[in-house]
Amino acid sequence: MELSQKNIQNNLAAVLEAVREAEKKAGRQPGSVKLLAVSKFHEAQAVRAAMEADQLLFGENRVQEAKAKFAEIRGEGLQPELHIIGTLQRNKIKDAVLIADCIESVDRLEVLEDIEKHCAKAGKTIQVLFEFHTGEESKSGFETAGAMEQAVALCASGGTPHVIPRGFMTMAPFTDDEACIRRSFSLMRETAQHMQNMFPSLKLDVLSMGMSGDYRIAIEEGSTLVRVGTAIFGERSMAAKQ
Repeated sequence: MELSQKNIQNNLAAVLEAVREAEKKAGRQPGSVKLLAVSKFHEAQAVRAAMEADQLLFGENRVQEAKAKFAEIRGEGLQPELHIIGTLQRNKIKDAVLIADCIESVDRLEVLEDIEKHCAKAGKTIQVLFEFHTGEESKSGFETAGAMEQAVALCASGGTPHVIPRGFMTMAPFTDDEACIRRSFSLMRETAQHMQNMFPSLKLDVLSMGMSGDYRIAIEEGSTLVRVGTAIFGERSMAAKQ
């Protein structure tokens, strides 16, 4: 069951306050961390409710669901920013390119090359984040820094003129072990800094780390973008899952 507009907006305000508190605790600049509201499995009305509270950045991991939902919302004249955050199957890349402002889950070279191909056909540029596998339980992301470096190098060399690389993304292991979670985020931060040093011509300043259960730790470890869904929208809508 979808939450009411008021509940969503109250939850959103609480999460934003928690993000600002985490920034302050970590000695970060106020407003240095953006909130990505993960609206997967929730109806368009939930997105509208968040937008009325000035939340404009959303994340989805199912391309077909996002395509229908955001076509409806944009058809009303609203202009949310949409990130695709889940593992992207190659047969979904064409649609993802057409609807998204950013694809956060570039996890292998072939995906990057396909994004460039479809962007060129559509006459569109798109931002991307490179996903790095930092947690044993997570199966997504580049397995090694070397493999990810190859993809970043392709962008730096001008091989993907329609792709704008902006940074990196990772998912921590699903565990209650804070030390394990922190190691995952720390590894991502250190790898991102190494990549920025290697490719100074690229602006790789986005670090997408942290979800509903661990975003406070992620902020302490340098995240600039946290992905929060359940804490804002509640449990998944059964209607949306069917």
